[in-house]
Amino acid sequence: MSEEQVTEHTWTESQVSSSNAHITIKGLRKVFKRDETETVALEDFSLDIKKGELITLVGPSGCGKTTILRLIAGLTDPTSGEILINGKPCAAPGADRGMVFQDFALFPWRSVRKNVEFGLEVAGVPKEERREKAERYIKLAGLENFIDARVHELSGGMKQRVGIARALVGHPDVILMDEPFGALDAQTRNIMQVQLLKILEKTDQTIVFVTHSVDEAVFLSDRIVVLTKRPASIKEVIDIPWPRPRDRAAPEFTALRKKILTELEEENVMNY
Repeated sequence: MSEEQVTEHTWTESQVSSSNAHITIKGLRKVFKRDETETVALEDFSLDIKKGELITLVGPSGCGKTTILRLIAGLTDPTSGEILINGKPCAAPGADRGMVFQDFALFPWRSVRKNVEFGLEVAGVPKEERREKAERYIKLAGLENFIDARVHELSGGMKQRVGIARALVGHPDVILMDEPFGALDAQTRNIMQVQLLKILEKTDQTIVFVTHSVDEAVFLSDRIVVLTKRPASIKEVIDIPWPRPRDRAAPEFTALRKKILTELEEENVMNY
């Protein structure tokens, strides 16, 4: 396939709405108020996400990417608009959504097993059942040899794999990932991207992934949602038609990465 053919196919904007959406976001607006000041973070944000998709949000720093995740998680309420999951309003946190953070957010006094079990423990899952489930996802994350290790004994990449296993163990419908590999060095980050794809091959969760790395977005995503500067709205939605794993050195990969970087630079320039 020539670069021109890839460009024509890949850069066509996707349909934002679809009839078989797992997550439906309609006319989302979010305003933060502090004293006499109002900050509009999101404006007229609408998107449908299919079951099993890995959607990545990229945009200028501070444009509202994490706010979108927090709204889907039910950790904050929209000023207007709505979010539906499987057709039902998303008004509060729930077991149908799991979240992976950039800073690992692990309990240092707990072992790997106990960290992964935590959500099940809070939910009242019986001891033997949560132990069996935790061990299954720890193995899926490639950490079976560290099951009783404490957090301080783990590398950064291993800690993030614990966080991913903890998010997956309750088998939520939706996984929300906020710059999960942002604190890792470049080599470990690339390894973790491959590890994440291996884990997701064996699950059916829908992923909404926030990153500042365009390379990461092109490597991982089914679709990339490019956001404008704040207040964030959708600038473009890009389908990635290539099968995984993807060759970062391929001309079409490089061309798409360059196009997205140019769009983000345009938004950043508009901030000045």
